[in-house]
Amino acid sequence: MISTHILDTTKGLAASGVTVILEQQNKDSWKEIGTDQTNADGRIVFNCPKEQGVYRLTFKIEDYYKNEEHFFLNTPIVFQVKNTERKYHVPLLLNPYGYSTYRGT
Repeated sequence: MISTHILDTTKGLAASGVTVILEQQNKDSWKEIGTDQTNADGRIVFNCPKEQGVYRLTFKIEDYYKNEEHFFLNTPIVFQVKNTERKYHVPLLLNPYGYSTYRGT
């Protein structure tokens, strides 16, 4: 399972309605595995991965900040899956001029 949780650190709220694209690296290209929007709690769960490899979550934050000044447009996070039996949680702490992420539980 790959999941994410987006928190808007400026507002102190979950970032709902953010489109997130999950892709798997295939040699020199990326294959889309799924696309979803964060729920009211800022969360998405993708029921994969089925295999080991390199994955990318792209957060479409330009739409989220469309009515506010912001610097970043789309925020890609690339990570590796070595054990398909484990859960992979990738939180994103977001503000209009920066972001941070980490391996969650």
